[in-house]
Amino acid sequence: MRARTLSSVVSSLIVSAVAAAPAFGAATTGGAAAEASPSTSPSTTVAPKPAIHLSPITARSRSVAYKGPVYEKTAAGEVVPFVPTAPVETTAAPAPSATGGSAVGTAASAGTTPSTLAPAKGAPAPQPELLVPGSIARYVNGYAAAPMNAPPSVQQVIWSANEIIGLPYIFGGGHGSFISPGYDCSGTVSFALHGGSLLSTPMDSSEFEAWGSHGAGRWIAVFGNAGHAYMDVAGLRLDTSAADDPTNQQGPRWRPLRTENSGYTVRHPLGL
Repeated sequence: MRARTLSSVVSSLIVSAVAAAPAFGAATTGGAAAEASPSTSPSTTVAPKPAIHLSPITARSRSVAYKGPVYEKTAAGEVVPFVPTAPVETTAAPAPSATGGSAVGTAASAGTTPSTLAPAKGAPAPQPELLVPGSIARYVNGYAAAPMNAPPSVQQVIWSANEIIGLPYIFGGGHGSFISPGYDCSGTVSFALHGGSLLSTPMDSSEFEAWGSHGAGRWIAVFGNAGHAYMDVAGLRLDTSAADDPTNQQGPRWRPLRTENSGYTVRHPLGL
């Protein structure tokens, strides 16, 4: 009786050992058990997204000094070093107003005179198409030099605005026609955007509150409210108001960025 019982126990142990062997082998030879282990799963690395260029719209300093290289795009499309000519003598500017309502002479004042031809009296005048390396527009003796990295339409906005720099402020100027002897704030913005093929009809400051896309763009930001409009392009401000501008001159001019832009609706051209 005892012999039969002992034999039964030994047989049960042998059967259990044989049944457990395949499972143990699978776990030690990379089978299902090994594949389920999280330590053997491959790790994936997500590449960081490239930084998006955003043009500044505010600045702590009112300095626009630039001493780097300046180039000119010729009529043939070549980019050559820019050679300035002698400055043009002008008269002093009158007292400023909040939104650029005082008229001025047809050229910038001494010390900020464009170093090429002064704007023609009573009309926009073609100016050299200035370029500088990088992604920021630079102030060059009254004019703006477009950044080489900017899209062509942004460069054209800058070069078009240069044509009216120094013209007088005229209320309603630039609204009946893009060609005018002077420009008001929104007429100035309209003229520049039209030069970049971004606007077909002049708009007033209130209309700019609903124009384009919401917020500041990568290259252009248009600020508008019921009483005034101005525009930042690639780090420079196009404005008829002398606010935050140490030159204290009125009419269409390139100026330093403001320290803040509160009180305005900010818009930009789609894609820019």
